[in-house]
Amino acid sequence: MSIVDVRTERPYRVRIEHGALAHLPSLVPDAARVGLVHSEQLADAAEKMANHMPGRIIPVPVPDGEAAKNPQVLASCWSRLADAGLTRCDVVIGLGGGATTDLAGFVAASWLRGVGCILLPTTVLAMVDATVGGKTGINLPQGKNLVGAFHEPLGVLADLDFLATLSQRDISSGLAETIKAGFIRDRRILESIQEDPADACDAASDRLAELITRGVVFKAEVVGEDLREATSVEADIGRELLNYGHTLGHAIEIHEHFRLRHGEAVSIGMVFAALLSHRLIGLPEEAVETHISCLRMLGLPVSYADAQWEDLRELMAHDKKSRGTTLRFVGLRELGVPEMITSPDEQVLAECYAQLGRI
Repeated sequence: MSIVDVRTERPYRVRIEHGALAHLPSLVPDAARVGLVHSEQLADAAEKMANHMPGRIIPVPVPDGEAAKNPQVLASCWSRLADAGLTRCDVVIGLGGGATTDLAGFVAASWLRGVGCILLPTTVLAMVDATVGGKTGINLPQGKNLVGAFHEPLGVLADLDFLATLSQRDISSGLAETIKAGFIRDRRILESIQEDPADACDAASDRLAELITRGVVFKAEVVGEDLREATSVEADIGRELLNYGHTLGHAIEIHEHFRLRHGEAVSIGMVFAALLSHRLIGLPEEAVETHISCLRMLGLPVSYADAQWEDLRELMAHDKKSRGTTLRFVGLRELGVPEMITSPDEQVLAECYAQLGRI
């Protein structure tokens, strides 16, 4: 069992253990009504929760995955809460993967100008990334997470029992956000994966539990220093650090209509960021190879050539990480030494993308 304290302006705890859901009643002692936003595939789990909290749970089923993160689904959640009479003293719970918890957090942030929120992540990705840091939001056709709010949860319960139902693809994809922390700061993550990649992807292994915890600790440290993502300059990087691999990764997600998992797109994006870092700020070639080898150990993609560069470049221009017309990337001068890359040469960008397709 691990408990990670997220020390922001509204501190909360992330509890990581098998059976963590048993602690849910202690987080909602005074709420008369609990709006339970859950993915449709978790209807059985939602029903069990309702049985443990009779008369209090208002089920709010939403589509699975990124299909939930749109204005129409958001409005339907509002209507469900309005029909049930959810008040300022009540809470919203998000049960599911990262897309569901992103939506649930925004429902809580926007309902009555903000009510309490508790997040129950059921995937590796949601545990290490989506439910920590208070970012909530939905997508638009023009880009991912363009509409949202900062709204920190009252608490996060990462129940490792949920991982038993995940596919190997989902576990590997979720670990992309943890290995990101390994490239940026925590070398022990890379070492653990290199020691036994199969064990790292075993839903029941202590190694996976440790990797999840290390990913949460990394993100908690970063958001504790910079919750609202102040603009970074050169090596002075705050929360923007978490965007490593995401600038191209988000563009690929949108171009693929989310057929690729988030972690798969970010994996490709991290290799691109490493190639760009090698060209522009001197990341050693061995570090680029470390990216490729570690990601391949987890079965993650490291190459991409299924889109025209011009199309991806246009999508990146609309990304929420841009500042005005300036395109920004988190880069690495060496493993563990990040540095911002701002307004990179367009020809270099295109050449790195061409190289990405040849890996």
